[in-house]
Parts: sequence; structure tokens; C-alpha cells
Amino acid sequence: MRLVVTLRSRQAVGPRAQISRIKMLDVEVRELMQAFVLSDYQVQEVYSRFCAEIAKGLKRSTHVQANTKCFPTYVQDLPTGDEMGKYLALDLGGTNFRVLLVSLKGHHDATVESQIYAVPKDLMVGPGVELFDHIAECLARFVEKHDMRNSHLPLGFTFSFPCEQIGLKEAILVRWTKGFGCPGVEGEDVGRLLHEAIQRRGDVEIAVVAILNDTTGTLMSCAHRNADCRVGVIVGTGCNACYVEDVANVDLLHPDFKRTQRQVLVNAEWGAFGESGQLDFLRTEYDREVDDTSINKSEQLFEKMTSGMYLGRLVRLVLIRAIQRKVLFKLSNRREHFATAMQKNEDVFETRYISEIESDSFPEFPKTRSIITELFGLEKASVEDCQKIRYICECVSKRAATLVAIGVSGLINRISNRRIVVGMDGSVYRYHPKFDAYMRYTMHKLVKSDKEFDIMLSEDGSGRGAALVAAVASKTK
Repeated sequence: MRLVVTLRSRQAVGPRAQISRIKMLDVEVRELMQAFVLSDYQVQEVYSRFCAEIAKGLKRSTHVQANTKCFPTYVQDLPTGDEMGKYLALDLGGTNFRVLLVSLKGHHDATVESQIYAVPKDLMVGPGVELFDHIAECLARFVEKHDMRNSHLPLGFTFSFPCEQIGLKEAILVRWTKGFGCPGVEGEDVGRLLHEAIQRRGDVEIAVVAILNDTTGTLMSCAHRNADCRVGVIVGTGCNACYVEDVANVDLLHPDFKRTQRQVLVNAEWGAFGESGQLDFLRTEYDREVDDTSINKSEQLFEKMTSGMYLGRLVRLVLIRAIQRKVLFKLSNRREHFATAMQKNEDVFETRYISEIESDSFPEFPKTRSIITELFGLEKASVEDCQKIRYICECVSKRAATLVAIGVSGLINRISNRRIVVGMDGSVYRYHPKFDAYMRYTMHKLVKSDKEFDIMLSEDGSGRGAALVAAVASKTK
């Protein structure tokens, strides 16, 4: 398949290059990681199961049983590039949130001013009304800072948690993820909760005109720059995708909407794929332990195999096992101490370490050795141990990229357009040195031969994309 536009340049990851210097590694570490290396049969089987699950999510008769809920977003129009005006965007999806003022100037041009605000840990699990009051307070401070207190400001709200959209500005929270657990929000319209918090203050004129997922924002942001973008994917703290679907295939849409529109963006909510056992034949003992110790056991299983919140935890568990089996640090008499140190905190091995280790230079391994010193207090780790740790990271990240590529391929093959661009964002995809290449390798196997695809990196999808949804909604209205 020919790639028409080269938007990202990555390392080759074909069968001979995909795992660095594997022949130099001993049999023990390869056996340890064998369960993470997916065969062609396993890839094809996951692809088939994923496509079947998407079809279930779109049909009203099977929607309740589906893991991938495929919620319609009620966003029907993609940006044209000529949108103009000032719009607010609010991006909540993790331990921080952003408020943005986006000035759209037409001709695909935009300027963005933004401010990051923290979500204190007690607010992540405290009463929902307190969380939304905190957000409203930060919005008011931002508006005052930019001297726009007397302006009427349309706002696009990126709320990156599983929601059932019942209108463009109405979204019911299905479940909290990513460490949030505020009571009083699940089953409620988050747009209404934000509106009520703004109204309680009474000091700003902000109208919530659209609620969207970060994947929708990514798709809209990329479509603003490339008219062929039809899929948006986030691989960061969480993992999810949205895509453009023919309204005839979306049973959950109101009939009136289907009569007047040809297409709609669908939020796949693919992080929940596997909750009915579809991924059990792939899940390792490490996947099960990560799930068992999570706050949402038996939920978001696909996300727990692909996203930044969990990849570091997986590598940590493998490292503990490798140390216990004397696969790592064979010559050290402090192995038990190393394993104990790794067991104290499930997030001690940060996901960013994976990207740093895989981008490290051989045979010096300065980044890897620095991480080993930080984690274990071990100076001058051997080249052999550095290679083994890199191989462990490669196996975990390549499996994640392969699974994401399977999902993306399934969505691309549903879309009638011959040429499709996939907009990507998220810290894992953005900073991992080979994630893009790992994905392309699998996509070339699965995307239909009559299609051309490419991948582009989003420019602030959660922020700029939210403003674009607000702009398109205002223009449509």
C-alpha cells in the first residue's frame, strides 16, 4: 500500500528490525516475554472480534450487550477551515484540566491562549458538585484574566470519560475512569452540571454549546488541517477512538437527525473492548494483576493493555518477575532488595520510562542506566541488563501499538472513503519513538487493499478541537 503523505518519520519495525538485537538476548528473557508477542493468527482473531463488537455497539438490538458502545456524538459537520470568532474550550480528562481561548481567523488559521489548572486529589473522588464548582471558578478566573467578563462566550467542553451523548450539549456519564470517582455524577448530564456550576456563580456569560470526547476533538482538529481525516485516536492516559459513520448504520440516533444528516461522528469507547472475554486468550498474568489492583476491576480491559496509565505498571510487574527469576541483575547480591523496591508502589515505573529506554543509544544506554540508578540505586548496570530491560519495554509497547492498530484498521475499513487520514494524539503516541511505526506495520496487514491511509499528529485536539466543535455548532445553529 502506498502512503501518499509522509507525516511522521519513524524507525523500521519489520520482522527483522521490530525488536532490537533479539539474537543477543538470552532465551530466558525471550521466554518471559513470549506471551506479549502476538502471532498473525492472534492479530486476525482480535480484528474479527473487534469488528463484530463495533457492529453490536451500533445496533439498538445489541447495544446493551456491546462493550464498545459506539455512542453517536451528534457532531455531524467537519470544519471547513473558514470558521471565525472567539470560542472557549475546556479540556478535562486527567489530573489537570485546561481552559483555552481559541481565536479562529479563517483560512485554517487559529491562535490559542491557554491556562492549566490542577484537579486536587480530594476533588477527584469528592462530591461531584465540588468538582464542577472548582472548574467554574477556574473558568471565571480565566475569563477575567483575558478581560472578557462581559462577552458572551460559546464553550466546547472536552470531557474525556465514557458518556452516552443524547444531544450535542447533553452527555450522560456512564462511568468514571482514570482515577476519578466523584459520587453524584455517574448517570447525570455533565453539561447540565457544568452549566449549573457556572450559573451559581452568576459572574460570567459562558454558554456550553457542545460536549465532546478528546478523540472527537482530535478528529476535528486534524480535519481542520486535512480534509481527509475521518478517524481520531487518543493513546495517552487513556485510549479511545472516534470516526465518521453513515447515519444509516447508527440505530441510536433520533429519526429526525437521520432524515436531515448523512454522517455523524461516533465515539467508539473502545477502551471497554474485552469486558465480555474477547481478549482473554491474549491477556497475561501481568494484565490480570494490573486489573485486579485497579479501582475499576474487570472494566476498560483494552485500555489497560494499551494506555499510558497502565503500560508502566505492566513493565513493572514483568521486571519484578525477571528479577525474581534471576533473568535480570544475575550478578547482584541485592536482587531481593530490587524486587521489594519495585513492589512498594504500582506506579514506580513511569510509562514515560518506556519511551526513554526505547529511544536510548546502544551500547552506552545513558537514559536506561539513569533510570536503573533512580529505581534501584544500582550504578553502572551491564549492557546485557540494559538490553533485556529495553526488550521488555519493546514487547509491552509493541503489543499496545498492535492492538491500537487493529482497532484503527477496523474503523478505516468501515468508512467508504478511499483515502483516509487518522488523527492521533496522546502522550504515549506523541513521545514513544516507535509507536507510529509499530502501528503502520500492523495496519498494512489489515487495511483493505483498495484504501490509502496515513497518520497525522494532532495539534491540540482536546483544546482547539473543542473550540472547532463549538464553532461548527454555532454556525449550524
